[in-house]
Parts: sequence; structure tokens; C-alpha cells
Amino acid sequence: MNKSDMMSEFISNNNGYLISSKAKEAGFSKQYISDYVSAHNLQRVASGVYITDDVWQDDMFITQSVNTAVVFSHESALALHGLTEKEPSQIVVSVPRGYNSTHLKKSGIAVHTLVRKNYEIGKCEVKTFWGNTVTAYDIDRTICDIIRNKDKTDIQVFSYAVRKYMRSSKKNLIKLSAYAAFFGIEDKIRTYTEVML
Repeated sequence: MNKSDMMSEFISNNNGYLISSKAKEAGFSKQYISDYVSAHNLQRVASGVYITDDVWQDDMFITQSVNTAVVFSHESALALHGLTEKEPSQIVVSVPRGYNSTHLKKSGIAVHTLVRKNYEIGKCEVKTFWGNTVTAYDIDRTICDIIRNKDKTDIQVFSYAVRKYMRSSKKNLIKLSAYAAFFGIEDKIRTYTEVML
């Protein structure tokens, strides 16, 4: 297999994406990546991120590819877990305190800045609508976040998410209770579980 075939296979294995940092890790030089992008007319969708012409642009995957610290949360996590009826109007992420998120906010992304212990809890890998893997908060942590931020969440989005979660076979009430205790919202969580279960 020649180098061009190896790169084509690398891109195919990454759902049509060429992410420069990952390609370098795989042994391709910066110059070769640049030459390949030019020769194959790949579309640049972000700094160091290119796609083939038959790939739909996956904004969540692209966002995380260039901002590895972001975790999709709140309405974005609801969407990833199938807990919302409508597509979120903007991407919502959480980042650790100290992370410079100015560029994210300028691009229209809603950013929640968290202390490290809150940022780490409940992280998991999930597939986007286009089949790419990203990091988000798990379904139980996401419901805790939505309940904690009820006043800032659309009431229809909130009601649908909590109802769908309570009916979901993926819910883990033990984990939900543990998160509720961690965030100090046991009473709020108990209210919803007692009413909806």
C-alpha cells in the first residue's frame, strides 16, 4: 500500500475527516498532509480539519476536534442522548476553569465554565447524528444539569427531556441520585422522580 492509499484509508476510517493532529500522530508529515489536501481538493472546515466532498459537515465533531477540552452539555447533550424534540439553536459546551473560551463564544457557542471536579464528573463518549464520536456528559448527569438550570431552560425542552428520561431504559436512578447528592439537589431530583415514576 502506497502512502496515498494509506492516507485515503486513514480518512475513510475517520468518517471522511482529515484532522492534521491525528494524521501527524499516525506518521504523516505536515508537508505531506498539506500536499494531500491540495491534490485531493479537501475542504477546510476548521483549523487543521478537512473533509472530503461527500461528507456532511458535523459541527459538534469539528468543534471538539479543535477544542479537545470541550464536553457537550445541557441542550447539546440532550440532543446527543435523544432527549429533545427540536434541534438546539446553538451548541452548548462545558469547559474547565482556566480554559480560554473566548473564541468559542465569538463563534456563537454557549460555554459553561466549571471547577475541575464538576467538569470531570459524568463524561462519556457518544455518537453524533453523523456517527462521529465526541465527549458529552452522560444521560443522568445531563438531566441533573437541566434540573439545576431549569430557570434558564425552555420549559418545553425541560418537560420533554425529564419525561423522556424517566421513561428511558438507559436511565440509571442510582447514578442520578449520586449526581444529585454531589451537586446538592437531592430534593429537586426526588420531586421529579416521585411525580414521574
